Amino acid sequence: MSVNAMFWDRVAKRYAAQPVSDPAAYEVTLSRTASYLSADQTILELGCGTGSTAVTLAPSVAQMLATDFSAKMIEFGQERARAAGLSNLKFQVCDLETAPVGPFDAVLAFNLFHLLPELDASLQKVSQRLKPGGLFISKTVCMQDAKSGLKRRLIGAVLPMMRWVGKAPDTVHFMTVRDWQRRIEMAGFEILETGSYPADLPSRFVVARKS
Repeated sequence: MSVNAMFWDRVAKRYAAQPVSDPAAYEVTLSRTASYLSADQTILELGCGTGSTAVTLAPSVAQMLATDFSAKMIEFGQERARAAGLSNLKFQVCDLETAPVGPFDAVLAFNLFHLLPELDASLQKVSQRLKPGGLFISKTVCMQDAKSGLKRRLIGAVLPMMRWVGKAPDTVHFMTVRDWQRRIEMAGFEILETGSYPADLPSRFVVARKS
């Protein structure tokens, strides 16, 4: 088991119990994502966490596979799917490297990519799992564009100590919205829609189509 997987296993119970930090931003993200989904699609979600988003979106599609490399997170997701009676939603413990290749109509990744060590290689792996014209729908923290410079500096200062005591994951990228969207385009995607929900961090919502 990787160090990162152990970290997320440790925090899974607390993570599952926490309320959404910004319900309005979360609802906008769900609504905009759902507008691109249809009943004939097969969807892959990467880094699904405890499955809240997957459980909400699965009724809109034919089949959905939600994945995470934390087995504890997946356990919570499976419980939520059973409680919701969703037969078209499956969960699997895996990372992007070992995720099924599909191809899928859409790949979803919310609050994940700023935590992955190899951004460009990871974007290529997403592309490999999409049908021609398939959609990559993501939301990614772009910390370098945080409106509060003090907040950004404080987070950067405390991260090493938090990692040392096991309170933060190994990788956290500080990138700008411009850099993140450039990487998506360089990976062969056409950006269709963007937004920041919430705007102050910002957490950048991007819908991109495989060229």
